[in-house]
Amino acid sequence: MADTALAPLRAEIDKLNLEILALLSRRAEVAERVRRAKSAAGAPMFDPLREQQMLQSLVERNQGPFAAQTVAHLFKEIFKATASLMEHEQATSLRVLRTAGRPDARVRVGKVEFGGPEPVLLAGPCSVESEIQIEDTARFLVGRGVRLLRGGAFKPRTSPYDFQGLGEEGLRLLSAAATRHGMACVTEVVDTRHVELVSRFADMLQVGSRNMHNFELLKEVGRTRKPILLKRGLSATIDELLGAAEYIVSSGNPDVVLCERGIRTFEQQTRNTLDISAVALLRRMTALPVIVDVSHAAGRKDILAPLARAGIAAGAQGVMIEVHPCPEVARSDSRQQLDFAEFDRFVNDLSIASWVNAGAL
Repeated sequence: MADTALAPLRAEIDKLNLEILALLSRRAEVAERVRRAKSAAGAPMFDPLREQQMLQSLVERNQGPFAAQTVAHLFKEIFKATASLMEHEQATSLRVLRTAGRPDARVRVGKVEFGGPEPVLLAGPCSVESEIQIEDTARFLVGRGVRLLRGGAFKPRTSPYDFQGLGEEGLRLLSAAATRHGMACVTEVVDTRHVELVSRFADMLQVGSRNMHNFELLKEVGRTRKPILLKRGLSATIDELLGAAEYIVSSGNPDVVLCERGIRTFEQQTRNTLDISAVALLRRMTALPVIVDVSHAAGRKDILAPLARAGIAAGAQGVMIEVHPCPEVARSDSRQQLDFAEFDRFVNDLSIASWVNAGAL
């Protein structure tokens, strides 16, 4: 008899549950329309004041039997769930994410093309130190088919007393050496105030790992027409790297190349730990070209070729390597830079002579 008497009430509860569920779904749909409107207008996505006003109004209109604290708690959970949904929708709508049927992006820098049929090799010293040093390096590398010269003019260093680059003079030397030998050059920009200056000399701007979370710098390089090499931060997740790339792309610059350069772990045998899984995941998640910087990952010379082979096998579309005429006297990162003979052995060990020359076409 009790079950018979309860049946209508249970049916009513079930009906109310479905009505609440339908209302929650409608609320989520409206919230998504709000998200799209705010995104189009460039307005802040979340408004804490608006949320507080809604809660206060609901508490004031509450006629029981739930206590005010209960009503506030329930709607806070609804607001939180809606915010999470909006964040998810926003994340899945990033322009840098791969969509069905979207081909790999190609980024051209001088005579080389990232994302093409052959991997790209970027090589050069950690820092531009003198005209003779960068000239000798460029002459050697172009003779080996390398067409993209790297070198730091502004160097962010852990200690403020370490060599931090030659600045504008380093830019001039790098650009002049690259131009004399028919190469393009890439160098790091570390400050929003330097973007215009570096853009005058470099064919590609690098945002280093320490600046991956420098959102103002990301937006500033996104306003340039120069291709951008974006390095993953020391402790950044893959989603954070893609978010950083989105800052650049959403600012108007689609020509972004991602670089896995090793992340900080507990391991002490290497400077960092090259995350090979990140290469494979990034190739699935985005159409942007992906390369590996094995020099900064290892911090040592003896395992560079195996790391580069692993990166290429995982889908990397290029390798960055540091080369110096005399690493023993280099003013930065001497342990990880190859001399000219070691670079030749690296190329042979990697069996990349064919695609290095292909990149020169």
